[in-house]
Amino acid sequence: MVFVKLISLYRSGPETTKKRKSVNTFLVSLYSMTSTHRGPEKGCLLLQLLLVASFSQAEELLCRQRGDADNPQLSKDGDFMLGGIFSFHSSWINRQDSYTQKPLPLECTSLNFRGFQYSQAMLFAIEEINNSTELLPGISLGYKIYDVCGSIARGVRVTLALTNGNEILSSLSAPCTRPAQVQAIMGETSSSPCMAIATVIGPFHIPMISHFATCACLSDKTKYPSFLRTIPSDYYQSRALAQLVKHFGWTWVGAIRTNDDYGNNGIAIFTETAQHLGICLEYSVSFFRTDPPEKIQKIIYMIKASTSKVIVAFLSHMDMDVLIHELSNHNLTGYQWVGSESWIFDSQIAAMDINHILDGAIGLSIPKAHVSGMREFMLDFWETLFNCKFKQSKSSPGNQRECTGHEDLTGVQNSFTDMSLMPIFNNVYKGVYAVAHALHNILRCNKTCNNKILQHIKNIQFKTKEGDEVYFDENGDPAAKYEIINWQPTEHGIVDFVTVGLYDASLPADKQLNLQNKSLIWAQNSQQVPLSVCSEKCPPGTRKVLQKGKPVCCYDCIRCAEGEISNITDSITCVRCHPEFWSNERRDACVKKEAEFLSYEEIMGSLLTAASLFGTCITAVVAFIFFRYRKTPIVRANNSELSFLLLFSLTLCFLCSLTFIGRPSEWSCMLRHTAFGITFVLCISCVLGKTIVVLMAFRATLPGSNVMKWFGPAQQKLSVVGFTLIQVIICILWLTISPPFPFKNFDESKHKIILECALGSAIGFWAVLGYIGLLAMLCFILAFLARKLPDNFNEAKFITFSMLIFCAVWITFIPAYVSSPGKFSVAVEIFAILASSFGLLFCIFIPKCYIILLKPEKNTKKNMMGKEAPKSF
Repeated sequence: MVFVKLISLYRSGPETTKKRKSVNTFLVSLYSMTSTHRGPEKGCLLLQLLLVASFSQAEELLCRQRGDADNPQLSKDGDFMLGGIFSFHSSWINRQDSYTQKPLPLECTSLNFRGFQYSQAMLFAIEEINNSTELLPGISLGYKIYDVCGSIARGVRVTLALTNGNEILSSLSAPCTRPAQVQAIMGETSSSPCMAIATVIGPFHIPMISHFATCACLSDKTKYPSFLRTIPSDYYQSRALAQLVKHFGWTWVGAIRTNDDYGNNGIAIFTETAQHLGICLEYSVSFFRTDPPEKIQKIIYMIKASTSKVIVAFLSHMDMDVLIHELSNHNLTGYQWVGSESWIFDSQIAAMDINHILDGAIGLSIPKAHVSGMREFMLDFWETLFNCKFKQSKSSPGNQRECTGHEDLTGVQNSFTDMSLMPIFNNVYKGVYAVAHALHNILRCNKTCNNKILQHIKNIQFKTKEGDEVYFDENGDPAAKYEIINWQPTEHGIVDFVTVGLYDASLPADKQLNLQNKSLIWAQNSQQVPLSVCSEKCPPGTRKVLQKGKPVCCYDCIRCAEGEISNITDSITCVRCHPEFWSNERRDACVKKEAEFLSYEEIMGSLLTAASLFGTCITAVVAFIFFRYRKTPIVRANNSELSFLLLFSLTLCFLCSLTFIGRPSEWSCMLRHTAFGITFVLCISCVLGKTIVVLMAFRATLPGSNVMKWFGPAQQKLSVVGFTLIQVIICILWLTISPPFPFKNFDESKHKIILECALGSAIGFWAVLGYIGLLAMLCFILAFLARKLPDNFNEAKFITFSMLIFCAVWITFIPAYVSSPGKFSVAVEIFAILASSFGLLFCIFIPKCYIILLKPEKNTKKNMMGKEAPKSF
């Protein structure tokens, strides 16, 4: 309540003697009460308050700036005032404030004549506008230009001085709130000071137009609503640098940046874009020009220890000055430098590179520009400042000495005649003209139009006298266009900035980067593009496998597995070949697998064919012999018709094996199994019929037996037809339900396609074999029972032998067939057919042919009917 009453006394009307007496009376009474009831400590505090209030009563209420007034380094009055914030110095002396006394003014060091050139570009534009009869006729522009030494704190301080002014105003004569003293502020050069300044003046809608602050963060209009610039945003430059690095195949790079908003934001966008393009950063370090030397030494050692040969330097020209000095001390050559627009076309940086460390550097720069009259304006200023003349100057020589461009200014040599920064001067020039055009539009418009200069600047669109179009997008940025610069040393040791390409962000993504057909010079004057990769490219036939704990650019190349290929470089996966193809030796192409089947051309096929034809010929010879001696007792015995039918079926058995040889087709697959099944059943049926005839004949010799009339020639033929018809029905069902078909077997062999006949229905196949086996076993049993019948020529014994061979062959066939791969299973089946056929042929017919041809004396009915004790076996 005490402080509320005190404040109310001060606020109750204008300053009067009566009010001061009231306040003094109130404070004295308050002190008395406090010292009596609250103790001496509380009383001392209120006594201090009393003293402060008493001293302040003598001062008149004024509007003044806190601290010392800041006066501009360059100024001129005019109808409209423009502010300028530039860095005539590049650094300052750091002090540790004690907070016990008033801080001393900032002490700037390291003269930065480049900042003074920017201010001269601003003065040239203002003078040109003031002399114009078309733009702002009858209106003069003034200026106040400050040197902030690159300090953010000083930048904010002079900004307040530009907006508020340094005049002391009485609150009685004018209010403390008033319009800004400048219409717009030109500058600053660096991004970090611009961010601080734009934050301060943004709420007051005072335009700030920078010529060289490129941080993409400044495009955020929610934070910096009044900031504009005439240089493209780093959002485009960082992406362009990443595309440039990718274009030359550099996937393993280092990065050095200025430790401010320009460098940190620029490298952040570069890193994000680089990751999408497959580029990895081995290291990313930052420093500022005021950092201690030890920190820069650590960066040098990191570069030496690195394996990357390309360094992306997102540095301001002032930080590059410091770094190039350390690089020269260590003679750190052999690295390919990729630079940002801040230093890549700076002739002073090139002049400092006495060890040619940066030779072959490549980077982006603002497109070359020319402003007629600006060079002469700057030279005239130099002549006036140093009382000298240039050779090309039109001023009267008099007794003036010749200007060298290296006149001594505070002990620092500078090259004021260097116009290599004309693109930046042009940016300053365009910024001043943008303000002038906005003012011109405001003065021409009627009372209903918006008179806020910020809105007019955002909407302006004009062309300079050189034909350059000036406008701002919704973020306050100009169109993004860059030239690609290559440092090419000449014979005299001077670096030539050669334009080798262009980058235009307004074009489609695949056409933005355009490199011209010019020869490039790389690090150490090499004509060959340097290589900077963590791992060599994986050739076709291999795939990339990331190294554990390392970036994606570091990997090992693993050869593709069998049956897989990669036909591109740096493939991350291997593609499996189509089942009909297989990988070649290099694993970079799929070659068609060789089709494997039992063919007539190969040795095994030829041998089996020969065996089949040989069996057919032997059978035909036997048939011929039997036909030739068909009336002899040995041929006529035991039904000669069955013998000829048996020979015919054996011929078919030998010939059916040929259907298993050759490329499988739909018809051959169906034919081979059905022909085999039917011919063998026909063959076994004949043998079974002969066996039954032998048994019946023996039974017919017994007294009172009439068995033969039940199994005469007609019944024998009918039995053969019946047994065969059953197999035919089985085969028809098999072919109808699920017939065999040609099949490409990819599983048996990796390198070959096994062409075989799939069974279709395994039940049908095993039913055919089972029926053959059933007849064979029945025939074997009957023949075995009739083996001891009392005949000189007992055919049952030979049938028993033949069936024994037949069964042995087909019993061993089953495991051999199942376990044999590919065409060998077909060969096993053919071998079983031929072996069993030869067994029947030799066991049944060769003994008879032996008697017919070599023992004709035994080929008599008497001998055939002779009684001899049978021999057991």
